[in-house]
Amino acid sequence: MEKKQAGIIRRITPPNAIPGGEVIIECENFPIERGSDFRCYFNDERGEIYGASPIRVTATIPAEMPKKSHPTGDGATEVKLYCDGYYSNTYRRIVTGVKLRDGLHLVANPAVDSSDGSLIVTRSGSRGQQLPVTLFRLYPDGDLEEISGDIMNPTGIAFSPSGELFVTSRAEGSVYRINRENEALPFASDLGIATGLAFDRLGNMFVGDRSGTIYKINSIGESEFFASLEQSIAAYHLAFGPDGALYVSRPNVASFDAVMRIDEDGEATMFYRGLGRPQGLAFDREGNLYIAASLRQRRGIVRISPDGSNAELFVAGMNIVGLCFGTAGEMFVAANEAVYRLPLGIYGTLLD
Repeated sequence: MEKKQAGIIRRITPPNAIPGGEVIIECENFPIERGSDFRCYFNDERGEIYGASPIRVTATIPAEMPKKSHPTGDGATEVKLYCDGYYSNTYRRIVTGVKLRDGLHLVANPAVDSSDGSLIVTRSGSRGQQLPVTLFRLYPDGDLEEISGDIMNPTGIAFSPSGELFVTSRAEGSVYRINRENEALPFASDLGIATGLAFDRLGNMFVGDRSGTIYKINSIGESEFFASLEQSIAAYHLAFGPDGALYVSRPNVASFDAVMRIDEDGEATMFYRGLGRPQGLAFDREGNLYIAASLRQRRGIVRISPDGSNAELFVAGMNIVGLCFGTAGEMFVAANEAVYRLPLGIYGTLLD
């Protein structure tokens, strides 16, 4: 006798997620009827179903995924459908992120220290709020080390090409340099509501003032006007692409925001339009752009092709504000209060 199944899972999109992310399960012959007891499991943890039909199920990854949910060590998660006592096949081609730490407050990308693979993260607080410690070092095992409490509302974080750590303060409109003794030393000031931070290949610093100005800052902290864009209700997020251009996101209330490309002369053009509340962004070595945003009303990390012609949701997740790539090919995803690690085998442009 042929074994009865609760349908066959064919595909899950997007192929990656963090806990709480919403995925679409494409299936065949899921035998749901009115009054059926139907469920969805992610490594035996029950997810919440928001919509279901015989060919499509929309569900969320359980908010608290235990570490045993990664039995192979590669982040692969087993997904099964259930209906009235029967299970579907087991689908294993989705990667779910593991939470490294919560209790944080991130408002932009974290930054990877390539010397030891640790992350620099923030507990930023609301504007003008001074917390005892606002900047931390997060190790791959989840340990958190205090760095500094001298920076009010730390926002943008970046390492210079020489390995020095810099942080913007949106409350003070300034940039700090963090020395080897974890002292926060003033570096540049009078930068408006300083948010985004990035370095070009020559070591020049660029800072985004969310009021509408991007500054170029030299090695001794002297700033000059570089480019002007529309203001943002939240922040400017900056990243340099493999082509040497500066890419900028500036979230606003529209659901059709753009990523802008600024050439070396400060001339801005639109790279991609169609994102909801775009925030932190980063490039891989192939030139793909990854950005925290909504695409067609689905939230997570969006991947945009090098020429800007195609975009797809790559990681599902809620409340994501940024990301960065680690030294071992992992993606670190920053939500408002937590950081997740996804082993995806993708390397960022600055880890050569």
